[in-house]
Amino acid sequence: MSTSQNKVSDAFKITGNWTLQSKRLQEKFSQLTDDDLKLEIGKEEQLLTKVATRINKGRNEVINIINKTQRETT
Repeated sequence: MSTSQNKVSDAFKITGNWTLQSKRLQEKFSQLTDDDLKLEIGKEEQLLTKVATRINKGRNEVINIINKTQRETT
């Protein structure tokens, strides 16, 4: 089970202008802070966990929200 979870994690990548995307996410979810949305290369999973906890959503739902924001900002 851990292996399949790692494959899912590896498959998720944040693309595009993260600064713009994070601002949009903060507009939609006012409880998100700059620290919650701080993106460090290779630490996307930690960002997902922070955001999921802060907005009380599941990991997959957060991925869908971020993916939608990526599409809206490109």
